[in-house]
Amino acid sequence: MTTTFDACRISSASLDPASAPPTLVWETIDVSDGFTVRYPAWSGDAAELLLGALREAGARLAEVPAQDLVDCVGRVADRFLDSSDPLRQEAIDLLVPTAGISKEMASEILTGMARDWTAERLTELLRRELRDPGVLDGFRRVDEGRSVRAKGPLLTFHVGAGTVPGVGVTSMIRALLMKSAVLLKPGLGDVVLPVLFAEAFAEEAPELSDAVAVTYWPGGSSPLEGLALQRAEAVVVYGSDEVVSSFRARTPVTASFISYHHRLSLGMVGREALTAARAPDVARMAARAVSMFDQRGCVSPHAIYVEEGGAVDPGEWAALLASAMADLEAEIPGGYLTAPEASAVHQVRGSAEFREASGGGVRVFRGDESFWTVILEDEMTFTRSCLNRVVSLVPTPDLGGVAASLGMIGRHLQTVAIEGAEDRLPMLAEDLCRAGATRVTSFEKAPWPPPWWRHDGASVLAGLVRWIDLEGVDLEEVDPAGPGD
Repeated sequence: MTTTFDACRISSASLDPASAPPTLVWETIDVSDGFTVRYPAWSGDAAELLLGALREAGARLAEVPAQDLVDCVGRVADRFLDSSDPLRQEAIDLLVPTAGISKEMASEILTGMARDWTAERLTELLRRELRDPGVLDGFRRVDEGRSVRAKGPLLTFHVGAGTVPGVGVTSMIRALLMKSAVLLKPGLGDVVLPVLFAEAFAEEAPELSDAVAVTYWPGGSSPLEGLALQRAEAVVVYGSDEVVSSFRARTPVTASFISYHHRLSLGMVGREALTAARAPDVARMAARAVSMFDQRGCVSPHAIYVEEGGAVDPGEWAALLASAMADLEAEIPGGYLTAPEASAVHQVRGSAEFREASGGGVRVFRGDESFWTVILEDEMTFTRSCLNRVVSLVPTPDLGGVAASLGMIGRHLQTVAIEGAEDRLPMLAEDLCRAGATRVTSFEKAPWPPPWWRHDGASVLAGLVRWIDLEGVDLEEVDPAGPGD
């Protein structure tokens, strides 16, 4: 028996003109055994209707108070977090076959993501980014004779990568907070949460339902893609360097282009953390940082540099990490691997085990019936992981030399998780900053940056906001409620 999920959620009004609406032809793609994703093949006429409806909805959205949007999104988040709500259970059940993750991992990811979609967290995001969220509703005085107003795009086109479920929803929410209508093309591994979010958002605010559209299509295959790039005032793209480059080249210069290209992360363990009392806890936190999202997130460490000279040496800590990885596999099992993914893990293991058998300092720790793998290297060389819980440990005489050794890796470096080296942390952070890192944190916090983090080194809302200065007028001369209220 095959189960089918419709990777599309649009308002019925979007394709219901006075004349006969265009007929959508649906296509399917198998994503796992017995599970199929269905999506519409957009014609040019249907795409024009959808984009026109979204732009009209964006104009209406501009009249909605910002706090109302925050509260509406927050109510949807509360449902995703409520274990008794059928929406949460539906999401978890559908994430397993579509994202290739275990049920336990689906629950972890949904909780972590939805926690940042709550009204409290979104209000704090707006406060930190805009200072006064009221600028979204009207002009606000900033100093004598000057007021400012913030406007979001009429329509934002989002392109998801699909590697981590929920990222597409986060991207949509950022635009909605700016009062922008949204069209999301999710990646195949992230079709569930955007569709369920859009449906729940429509239930909470039926009058705003036509401001959100989610529809999957294979990249480059749909007339909707090219038209969306021409009609949107902002384009947000997650993906490989090649994908981002392609969309950038096709985006008009008049549109704001926000990109999140390929990124990778690493960890560092200082000798201060390698005591008999502390080392096991650090290993458990590192195991969780590596294993969360099955290591497919940009925040997931590919390698961990372990400083020599502690009471627990790198080899002993590798064994502790392996034990923690095994324990976490029992708690949150790894997901389904495609044949190419499984082959990549086997090749990495085989190569490492050959080097181990040849002598030297290489050691391999691995799960017998699972894919987690810890490789203790014998040289200070960064190795990109094949993902799916495969991590290299790199012994180093001094953490101070790690940043300089990264070379060209730095242009893709994002998060660095550090344990120990507390007294040296400012110096290490400066070196990592020069190497290219945009975030230095702990293993515990690495998987879950706050909503207001500087994603890849930049404000998450800056590219979605157009600021308007009103000069020579005091606040008393400006309608404090803003236009349309």
